[in-house]
Amino acid sequence: MPFTPDTNPLPLVVFIVGPTGSGKSAAAAVLARRLSGEIISADSRLLYRGFDIGTDKPPPAARAAVPHHLIDVTDPDKPWSLVEYQSAARECILQIHARRRLPLCVGGTGQYVRALLEGWEIPPAVSSPDFRIRLEDRAAREGSAALYAELEQADPAAAARIDPRNVRRVVRALEVVLSTGKPFSALRRKGAVGFRPLVTGLSLPRPELYARVDARIDSMLAAGWIEEVRGLLARGYAPALPAFSALGYGQIVRHIHGELSLDDCVMEIRRATRRLIRHQANWFRPDDPNIHWLESGPDAAAKAEQIIRTSASAWNRNG
Repeated sequence: MPFTPDTNPLPLVVFIVGPTGSGKSAAAAVLARRLSGEIISADSRLLYRGFDIGTDKPPPAARAAVPHHLIDVTDPDKPWSLVEYQSAARECILQIHARRRLPLCVGGTGQYVRALLEGWEIPPAVSSPDFRIRLEDRAAREGSAALYAELEQADPAAAARIDPRNVRRVVRALEVVLSTGKPFSALRRKGAVGFRPLVTGLSLPRPELYARVDARIDSMLAAGWIEEVRGLLARGYAPALPAFSALGYGQIVRHIHGELSLDDCVMEIRRATRRLIRHQANWFRPDDPNIHWLESGPDAAAKAEQIIRTSASAWNRNG
């Protein structure tokens, strides 16, 4: 049955969320074809050109078949802030709606999804680079755990949302707290959303999900992941860049530098992937009543399509 998004001033936006490896991209591609949709990436590492294999970036053929947005929009040495992503994603939503097509926001970066869903009014960047450098120096000397412990004392709500190993985010939160005297979590206010969200989530039992991502890691390595990282380093991109915090890239850099054997590298990537999956569960909780959870599988896209059609019809009837 044809699907034509309505002309309501508030666009319908479908979000497809869930842990890495749950099949979000494949389901989104099916839904986009069936529902006249266009895909907006909500993955922080798909922004960067050259980070392709390890991020499981949709291949050119998939992107030719269905319009994709916010992929390959910047170079690794020109990182985007959350504010930049939020602004660009909102503009994509408006443009897709103006074409009377359905925006499908797809990805597992919890900050990106929540910033859109909750209309975050994100605090501006603090203007003193010296302040940030001092915090980064402290992290290097004392370890990220020391800064994280300080953040837990200063702003427990912000700390609960941040992986202690993510030095960049810990530094950013402390930077705001110490320079403004206000909690980072309080400054991240919620505002107007500007669209009607419908959130679907894909899930799998943990053992099955772990087995799937392990197989994907092996496939990525066979596809030339290590060579991809060598090429990025050869082009002069520093491993300290935020783009290299993408899952697995740091471990491969250490392997290339002779600090990890290949077996240890793979083991560390698998462990990091499991940590990410557990962390993603904090953003997309199984008990969240606003998420329509579906078990990943061959019929997941068809079930999601039915939910979308039913919800869209109900919204159209009720205005």
